[in-house]
Amino acid sequence: MRAYDPDLTPRWKKQAPVPEVPAEPDLVVEEAGTGFCGAVVRCEAGAVTLEDRFGRHRVFPLVPRGFLLEGRAVTLVRPAAPAPARPSRTASGSVAVPGARARVARAGRIYVEGRHDAELVEKVWGDDLRIEGVVVEYLEGVDDLPAIVRDFRPGPDARLGVLVDHLVPGSKESRIAASVTDPHVLVVGHPYVDVWQAVKPSSLGIPAWPAVPHGQDWKTGVCRALGWPENTGAAWRHVLGRVRSYRDLEPALLGRVEELIDWVTAPA
Repeated sequence: MRAYDPDLTPRWKKQAPVPEVPAEPDLVVEEAGTGFCGAVVRCEAGAVTLEDRFGRHRVFPLVPRGFLLEGRAVTLVRPAAPAPARPSRTASGSVAVPGARARVARAGRIYVEGRHDAELVEKVWGDDLRIEGVVVEYLEGVDDLPAIVRDFRPGPDARLGVLVDHLVPGSKESRIAASVTDPHVLVVGHPYVDVWQAVKPSSLGIPAWPAVPHGQDWKTGVCRALGWPENTGAAWRHVLGRVRSYRDLEPALLGRVEELIDWVTAPA
């Protein structure tokens, strides 16, 4: 007897198969029906949640040919079960210590310029800092740094590390940093106008940080150039939300923060 295909759809009406792609976190796709574009934040039974560049979340069903990846139709599927657990790492790349308690705070401190700097350092190095007992505080600018250092009274058992934005030759920040000569203080910095720039553009899905004309508020100018709402607080929450680990930060910041942690925790 002759066997027949139970699918009677004519061949010319059949759609070509498309690849199945695991809906891994941070995978950026476009939902085919609505055009909503975002990164995968979670994938549950039958549905995937996407986050767009403004931090908005949408949930879509996992249907065949339901998404576009780099312009091509794909079928998103749930990722495979994770492999057996290996020694986990902190966001900074250090080996995690399960169950470790925070150490009593050291007398030494790390100072950063502002709240955004402190929040970024906490997100990436927070676990390490708690184990080492290092507290991070912010200055709201470096204009008064010499007086702040005098009030802190650094010493062999109370070292002070300072992270400065835009520490480049000839800048106001470099002149202020040079005026701090206490042997128990280490002042280092990164070249960026603002710590936002220390986040890699690729982690935000943009080609590069835009150039902002002199005389214009840098953060507001960035929001305008990228088409973001001119709400710098909301924009920062979006930027910070895309930072998962040290891989999302530029080396010019990574090295300086590691240097400060080593400085503050070095034996007296």
